[in-house]
Amino acid sequence: MANDKNKASKASKSTKESKANKKNTSLRLDNKTLKALKIHAIEIDSSVQKIIEQLVHNYLDKVKNK
Repeated sequence: MANDKNKASKASKSTKESKANKKNTSLRLDNKTLKALKIHAIEIDSSVQKIIEQLVHNYLDKVKNK
């Protein structure tokens, strides 16, 4: 049981540290697109934020290597 508490504490600390390095932004998507994205995120056990962040990283890698 103590091991579970240690894992939860480490996960919480990791989340706090990663949030400290992130900034908010806003994004406008049409309702149909956002709904489809949310459903897809649930299906793959992810989040809209993670999907968009990965897409941006992939895009930046692509334009950097041109």
